[in-house]
Amino acid sequence: MLIDHLSIIGVGLIGGSLARALRKAKLVGRVTGCNRCEETLIKAVELDVIDDYTLDVAEAVKGADVIVIGTPLSVTEKLLPQIAEALETKTVLTDVGSAKGSVVNAARKTLGDQFPKFVPGHPIAGTEKSGVEASFAELFIGHRVILTPVEETCKKSHKLITDMWHAVGADVIDLDVAHHDEILAATSHLPHMLAFALVDCLANMQERDEIFKYAAGGFADFTRIASSNPDMWHDICFSNRDALLKTLEKFSEHIDQVKAAIESSDSDQLLKIFTRAKKVRDEFVHNREQLDTSKE
Repeated sequence: MLIDHLSIIGVGLIGGSLARALRKAKLVGRVTGCNRCEETLIKAVELDVIDDYTLDVAEAVKGADVIVIGTPLSVTEKLLPQIAEALETKTVLTDVGSAKGSVVNAARKTLGDQFPKFVPGHPIAGTEKSGVEASFAELFIGHRVILTPVEETCKKSHKLITDMWHAVGADVIDLDVAHHDEILAATSHLPHMLAFALVDCLANMQERDEIFKYAAGGFADFTRIASSNPDMWHDICFSNRDALLKTLEKFSEHIDQVKAAIESSDSDQLLKIFTRAKKVRDEFVHNREQLDTSKE
């Protein structure tokens, strides 16, 4: 048994899928869930995602060998003081947040002597759907999980969380906290901002009905992630504010170049941009396909 007692605070897509995967592999004993909404927890029990639940954070922490925080980032930072008060010496704490700097800073301030037992994490997996009903055991297979241990992080705790993610089929890598936030601002946070902004922009145009009536597969593919949880992405914007603003500024400059090429009828410049983009995108897809094939 890898984990005797797992406590998940925030039983949604990620936390629920982790619990399902560990249970399927018979690597976890008891799973306790904690949420603000009791209806969600009742559903999680019915789906056999968790064994029992509580609405009280201190109660959820009690006796746990591993605690996984699966709440939105702003909630995570508010919960840390409550967790710190009830945290036991044996307990290892981790999270699944998409931005690490703000969480690490909050944990360092609130966890005190227990901070070395905190292993910051971020599974690069998910769908546009949310909630425990959307969870499934295979979510993490072949996907990366980034851990961002710091100098104080306990090696034994780090190994346990690494083993946990490996056990559910994930590839685990370590990154520096700031480097993680910079990369995710570009590869995840910016695309979500663009999808949300595009759909909102088109929805406010006078021709809205016709625009969506004639939108085809390309529009659906590009905007799929605009169906993601608005509360979660609202929190990510502010938790990774500095890195996201830098990335948005770079993108804005690049859009200005595209606009300028169109305004000046600069055919060569526009074709260069499109050709470069196609080449990089094709290489990205090819490399992913090669990686997937090597894992079969």
